[in-house]
Parts: sequence; C-alpha cells; structure tokens
Amino acid sequence: MAGHKSLKLNQILEGDSVEMMKTLPSASVDVIFADPPYNLQLAGELLRPNNSKVDAVDDDWDQFESFAAYDKFSRSWLTEARRVLKETGTLWVIGSYHNIFRIGTALQDMGFWMLNDVIWRKTNPMPNFRGKRFTNAHETLIWCTKGKGAKYQFNYEAMKALNEDVQMRSDWLLPICNGGERIKKEEDGKKAHPTQKPESLLHRVILSSTEPGDVVLDPFFGTGTTGAVAKKLGRNYIGVERDKDYIKVAKKRLSQITGPVDQSLLTTPSKKKEPRIPFGWLVERGLLEPGTVLSDTRKRHTAKVRADGSIISSDHRGSIHRVGALVQDATACNGWTFWHLDVEGKMMPIDVLRQQLRAELH
Repeated sequence: MAGHKSLKLNQILEGDSVEMMKTLPSASVDVIFADPPYNLQLAGELLRPNNSKVDAVDDDWDQFESFAAYDKFSRSWLTEARRVLKETGTLWVIGSYHNIFRIGTALQDMGFWMLNDVIWRKTNPMPNFRGKRFTNAHETLIWCTKGKGAKYQFNYEAMKALNEDVQMRSDWLLPICNGGERIKKEEDGKKAHPTQKPESLLHRVILSSTEPGDVVLDPFFGTGTTGAVAKKLGRNYIGVERDKDYIKVAKKRLSQITGPVDQSLLTTPSKKKEPRIPFGWLVERGLLEPGTVLSDTRKRHTAKVRADGSIISSDHRGSIHRVGALVQDATACNGWTFWHLDVEGKMMPIDVLRQQLRAELH
C-alpha cells in the first residue's frame, strides 16, 4: 500500500458507487468484486402455485428505464473501477442473463481481458413457478484483467486443495444464501437484502485471486458479504453502498468478525516456489533405504533405490524421472508421482516423502 496513504482501509463509503470510487486513488486496489444491479425485467408480480407472492427483486435500485440507461450506468462504474484497479489487479462481475452479456460487451469494448466466465450452479435455486421456462439455476461471473498480457494473482494450488487436489473447474456448485446465513430484519423478520450472496461464493473468489493484506473493493457492498469474507481471510476491504439500512446491517455484521487468528494458515504455498528436493536427499535422510523397491501403481514396472540417489530397473539406470520415462517408452516422466512404495498393501507415491522432508526443512 505504499504510495496510497490516503486510502483508508476496512471502511464503508456511503453514497453513489461512481462518485465514491472517484474519491479513491488510482491503481490502489488489488481486486474488485462487483455485484451490480441486474436490471431484472420482471413482468408483474411473481406468484407461487398457491397464489402467495414471491419476494422478488423489485427495489428501485434495480430499475432502469432502458437498456441504453443501463449500459451508460455500467460503463460509468466500470470506468472508475478500471482507474482504481492496479495494473496487476483483477475484476470480478456477477450477473444473470438479464445483464451479464451487456456488461461483457462493455468490458471488452473498454479493453478488459477475459480470463474466465465462471458458472455458479445453485444447488437450491428458486423454482420456475409459471412453468413456462427452464428453472434459472445459475449465475455467471466474469473474471478479467485490465488488459491482454497483464500479470495477475491466481492461487492455483489453493483452488486445487479446496477441490480435493483436483484442478478447480469453472462451474461452481454452491448453495444460495439461506438458513442461518441469510440476514433478516429485526423488525419484521424479512430478508435484509433480496440478493445476498453466500459467503462460500466470495470465499472462492477472494481465496483464488488475492493474497493476505490485499485490498478488495466492492462498489455495491449491500449487507457486506465481501467485507465479511475478506476480514476472515486476512484481506482488507473497501465497500461502497448508498442504502443506509444495508450499511447498518453490514457494520453490525463486520463488527462481529474478529478475523483470522493464525496468518500462516491463510496462504497455500505454490509448488513452483517450494524448495527443490533432490531424490537423493530422501536416501541421505533415511526416508528410503538403498535396495528399497519402487513400482508404478499397477506394479508393471519396478526399480531399486541406489545409495547415490539413482534407481535401477532390469534394463535402465538413472534418475527417478529418466528411468520412469524409459520403462514406459515415454519422452518424459514425473518420477515423484510415477514411482510408489508398497506400504502395508497400499501404494504410496514417493512424493509424500518429498513433502515430509519439505515440512521438516520449514
């Protein structure tokens, strides 16, 4: 945050999103998460089969007189978002079929570079009561940089760990905000905000694209979901909101969050940045004994560990990578994941021992 001493962190700016963003220094925030008005084109009241009224989004802030008016609004806040975003920063925008395609066009016209469109597939969407369309079961998030070739933060290893060590896909199956997470008004028990997003969605957004200490700006703060998750993950937030009732709810919500206790638990080390561990170190440290037999998971190929950290098969000798490639007649091989140990009848990749040694070194 050097050079931006005027940027007050962890605050809610009350007022119009565009005007409030104009008060922020240029290139001062790391990530923007925007949940703008969707400009829902609702035709009259929405009724359930029993004729009870659905609490749909009919607030004034979501109403625009025309598509042209909505486009003008979108380009206005996107212009300021682009200005306050760092060159290495990224922008997330969420929307529905009512607005996300118009915003996508504006983003590309303004020079933003698309990284992904992410589909939030809802486990519990609202049914289509009229039975004349498919149930609207998803929303779309656009993730982009300020321009082609820009450097940006993506915590690949964190997303993979979050997904049981499998690459995170661009379709996210998550529930809508309901139950105890849904904030209700004290006076009548109704929803405090009609489109409150689940914290699980923001957890994935913030964890994937920021580091602890980064600044996350939400120009449509609502009841403060972005700020709540940012605070829990050790990130800083700035919210912009014009509705006094939403601000009141957000401030109370944020005051009840203490933030992370152990900062070291907030980052996932990148494997590319981890210290290199030669296979021979496992032999030196006694994690593997000379003569230990290694094999692939199906035990089609075997090799023995040598004292110098090389391995030898019936026909080849060399590094774990070279011998792994030769026995498969392949051009290359990651020996750490190819070779396994038989531990009480279960096959364990030798990479487990490498990670054990890394942990000891740390």
